[in-house]
Amino acid sequence: MTAAGIFLAIAAIPFVYYLLAIFSSWRYFRQPLRSLDPRFTPPVSNLKPMRGLDPEAYENLASFCVQDYPDYEMVFCIDPDDSAVISTVEKIQHDFPQRRIRVLYGSGRIATNDKCAKLARLTNEAEHEILVISDSDVRVRPDYLRQVVAPLRDPHVGAVTCFYLPAEVRTFTDHLQTAGMTSDFYPGILVAWQLDGVKFALGTTIVTTRARLNKFGGYPELENGPADDLLVGRRIAEQGGEVVLLPYAIETVPDYDSLGSLFRKRLRWMVVMRHMRPWGHLGLLLTQGLPWSVVAVLVHPSAAIAASYFGTYILLRALMTWVVGVYGLRQRRLAKQIPLIPLWDALAFIIWLTSFLQSSIRWRGADYHLREGKLVPVKEGSLTEQDDTA
Repeated sequence: MTAAGIFLAIAAIPFVYYLLAIFSSWRYFRQPLRSLDPRFTPPVSNLKPMRGLDPEAYENLASFCVQDYPDYEMVFCIDPDDSAVISTVEKIQHDFPQRRIRVLYGSGRIATNDKCAKLARLTNEAEHEILVISDSDVRVRPDYLRQVVAPLRDPHVGAVTCFYLPAEVRTFTDHLQTAGMTSDFYPGILVAWQLDGVKFALGTTIVTTRARLNKFGGYPELENGPADDLLVGRRIAEQGGEVVLLPYAIETVPDYDSLGSLFRKRLRWMVVMRHMRPWGHLGLLLTQGLPWSVVAVLVHPSAAIAASYFGTYILLRALMTWVVGVYGLRQRRLAKQIPLIPLWDALAFIIWLTSFLQSSIRWRGADYHLREGKLVPVKEGSLTEQDDTA
């Protein structure tokens, strides 16, 4: 085989990944649904660490107050000087007097990861053993608690997590983010499920028990590092607990005010992944079908090569998105995002390349290096601003 032929074979590797992603997604969503036992409704503590207000925060929090579930509490941990959050939580308490709502002021800890510090206190002071942890941009349906708590009926299950979708797609940036999530992020998760099982959790919903968290040291062990949601799932899986990814989608309210905001937030995550999983991050190169198709045509410029590579790329990427978004998550509106996939792939490739040039991240208004999985503050003024999102 000639050098050009070898290169063309390498350029086709992303198509193998796409086929694996399509198969993994189809197989995942073809699984029989876990049956719900209406008698399994143990008391639950809903934990909400908050710092600043997300868009439509009141509506998001209110959705947790109308759950079709017999016994649960909501526990907030907020900063004592965060007047906007305090006002919103007080309104929730006023509007839902029948709901048991408690508020803790401050984490009482000094930590880099403020969310983990708050969750350390919330976990310790929660009334119930079963904990439902979710972000403040999450909006749920009345059956949410029944759905996400149900798998814990099996004592082998250590944690439960689930998919999330945008509550509403308004701007071009929202459309692009949705295209990336459905065509890129979720297929990657389902390939991981196929090959190695679920050894992670998604921060929008983590359901577990205090005993499972305490077994690995809980949130105090994670309070000086990033990606705490991923690590909670990993630590529980390492203990032998099954992490269940439910084929059930909740909603989040998008907060990307610009394309630059999306780029910076995605770049921050990619830099974190480069430090946490360096070989896996490098291997993403072989999942990038668009740049490989471009290079294949440059190496062997012909109509046949262009048609075969770009045609296969478009067909497989569209099918991936349809299987996950339309067939799996039953969101017909997601089919409208398919034309944006090449643009997302181009942006994702640029972000991946840029991640190798970044030695630090900006998180919650401060700059950090990543050292052995920990966030190490950078001296003030030594870096330019990279990300201003929480």
